[in-house]
Amino acid sequence: MTRANGTCPHTPLLDRVDSPADLRALPDGLLPDLAAQIRAFLIDRVCRTGGHLGPNLGVVELTLALHRVFDVREGGDVLLFDTGHQSYVHKLLTGRREGFDGLRAEGGLSGYPSRAESGTDVIENSHASTALSYADGLAKALALRGERRRRVVALVGDGALTGGMSLEALNNLGAAPDRPVVVVLNDNGRSYSPTSGGLAAHLARLRGTEGAEGADGPDGTGPNTGTGYGGTEYGGVFTALGLAYVGPVDGHDTRAVEEALREAAALGRPTVVHCVTGKGRGYPPAERDRADHLHTVGVVDPRTGRARSPSGPSWTSVFGEEIAAIGAERPDVVCVTAAMAGPTGLEAFARRFPGRVFDVGIAEQHAVTSAAGLALGGARPVVAVYSTFLGRAFDQVLMDAALHRLPVVLVLDRAGVTGPDGPSHHGMWDAALLPVVPGLRLAAPRDCAALRELLREAVAEDGGPTALRYPKASAGPDVPAQARLGHCDLLREDPAADVLLLGVGPMAGACLEASRMLAARGVRTSAADPRWIAPLDNALVELAAAHPLVLTAEDATAANSLGARLGQELARRGSATRTVTLALPPRFLPHGPRTGILDEHGLDPAGIAAAVLDHLPHGGPRPGAAGHPGHSGVRRERSTR
Repeated sequence: MTRANGTCPHTPLLDRVDSPADLRALPDGLLPDLAAQIRAFLIDRVCRTGGHLGPNLGVVELTLALHRVFDVREGGDVLLFDTGHQSYVHKLLTGRREGFDGLRAEGGLSGYPSRAESGTDVIENSHASTALSYADGLAKALALRGERRRRVVALVGDGALTGGMSLEALNNLGAAPDRPVVVVLNDNGRSYSPTSGGLAAHLARLRGTEGAEGADGPDGTGPNTGTGYGGTEYGGVFTALGLAYVGPVDGHDTRAVEEALREAAALGRPTVVHCVTGKGRGYPPAERDRADHLHTVGVVDPRTGRARSPSGPSWTSVFGEEIAAIGAERPDVVCVTAAMAGPTGLEAFARRFPGRVFDVGIAEQHAVTSAAGLALGGARPVVAVYSTFLGRAFDQVLMDAALHRLPVVLVLDRAGVTGPDGPSHHGMWDAALLPVVPGLRLAAPRDCAALRELLREAVAEDGGPTALRYPKASAGPDVPAQARLGHCDLLREDPAADVLLLGVGPMAGACLEASRMLAARGVRTSAADPRWIAPLDNALVELAAAHPLVLTAEDATAANSLGARLGQELARRGSATRTVTLALPPRFLPHGPRTGILDEHGLDPAGIAAAVLDHLPHGGPRPGAAGHPGHSGVRRERSTR
């Protein structure tokens, strides 16, 4: 742990390990000290930079054993992580120690496996439940190439086994007895929160077959881990599917894990090695935290695990407060989560209405169709999910919710640029995908008041599914409206404006500031918030048609953006209005600070103002121009906010 004077921890053993070969050269007796030094290093660095702390503290000995038993290198054995946020120890052991000073910072070390960083990172895996499918395919490919000596090893958490893809992969692996795939089950009884469902109960029964005491149990209630294992004759569902089973074994005993892994490797067939670990192991603040064992942290005080300075209210917290208030008013409202009740803001609702929150595990497809079933039964389901994970359930949104015109509400946290979690977690795709779903309405609130208002409108919608998207960030001050046109809010109205700025969601505030900046340059603009961005509101189209130039700013991909769809509709109506879309490019963006990535792509007030100046007619602004005739035909309502 960090010393009292704030200097880095003393790690002489870790200083000697820069590769798996260095690790294998260490005597067994030094491994407990090495594990302690790795924990001290991770606590020090992750508390400085932010990142996934609890999961990595729980796999220290497990990762040491993996690298001592298997020859993980390019052309050697293949090690896959599911999910990749538990790969920090692996990064330390493969020569990336110095990179931890810039962990998840722009240009620095990724918080997930990265093929650009190391040839030992085969998949950049940060969506759960996929590693076993990768392992199945890789093992098949290696067999076809005659490389049967290379083992494929997948480290998968018990939470990830609740995902359908994991079960589909196990079904296929069990039917191939000649493939040397080792499935290392890291059973800590949790994903973000405690693992739910019948599989969790089954793993608990398997753990119960071992009567010896060892490390703290995954539920944090006390020791329940053996240092031995039952052998291949046990294994319940795994052996029933055709896989061999070794375990359960104490995942914090490196020598015991090594013994189990060597037995599994010698079998030469798909084998599950069941390792029981404790999330946040060795760090008292994480062990005391029953919510998520400090699964992920920002910059925190390493002595306490608490944030060094308080931040303002987050979009997530505002949603959580409002959905709990709505739940008190409407007993038909229920919430569905895919193993992420805490991160998506459902704690308050769950405390008040525990029987109305359904955690389906890491199973977004099932979450959406189960919600459709709830709606069929008369409930009003709200599915709280990260934007990036909704892509896994697009077919269910389309064919199970929308086709049946069911009032399922999708609340998409972490929409747009998320920042340090990188390309797999930027919520860039939902705003391109969802507008193609017939009958679905998509909203993007600009501030806390709009989020509360739009959430209530979504829950009240009876004609089909709705969705709300908002970012991972602190919510800024509310932005008042001057008037409402249809569903659109006018934030700044200038009858003589040549330019209309449309800010989607939080971009509305940036557009309003850009409008002020342009006014100082003699460019007259109006600014508006569309609120509902799909389908297109007729009042919004009419407002746009009344301006020679319309610029949209969107924290999403340019493909199928509001600006793209608005431009198509204006062209269809024969309007001469020119549309410009400021949005994110259709490519995977690296990790870095949210504000920095947005600024880089012109999605800040200065960038928006510059884009307007770049696209003005050659004649330049007309400071004294009269209002456009089209304005008079747009019906206005005074804003109620």
